[in-house]
Amino acid sequence: MCIESTHMNNIALRPAIREDVPQILAFIRELAVYEKLEHEAVADAGDMTEHLFGHPRYAEVLMAEVDGEPAGFALFFHNYSTFHGKPGIYLEDLYVRPAFRGLGVGKRLIARVAALAVERGCARFEWSVLDWNEPAIRFYRSLGAVGMQEWTVQRLDGEALRQLAVQDA
Repeated sequence: MCIESTHMNNIALRPAIREDVPQILAFIRELAVYEKLEHEAVADAGDMTEHLFGHPRYAEVLMAEVDGEPAGFALFFHNYSTFHGKPGIYLEDLYVRPAFRGLGVGKRLIARVAALAVERGCARFEWSVLDWNEPAIRFYRSLGAVGMQEWTVQRLDGEALRQLAVQDA
């Protein structure tokens, strides 16, 4: 599907519902392919449903549609700033399908998450971007985002995570 950007499109945002899980997983897989990380995209519908709609809810999703067609999504969750003594929002994924890029879908999604952060009294709104993803970095800079050059992401997963966890026993 190709969307012409020369006319006004109807962009609708809404919170995800359980029935959106297959579409959310499709978006995640498309994003993983774009980021050259498809081998890491192992989420399944059961886990996604439990974590997005169970108790507790670990994350939230906003769905974007253009003229009724699934166009993209934003998945985010709360974190906490001890320095500010307030919650924050971390944007795990922002994805817009190629056919819908340039229409303002990404900006609408990220602006809505920013509005939620303000409404919820959050001190900050953060996310990570791959250093080679220049189009995304330009987009984020155009919104006023600042790169946190002095910080590096650290991660434990897989066997390293399990090995460290057993040391707590």
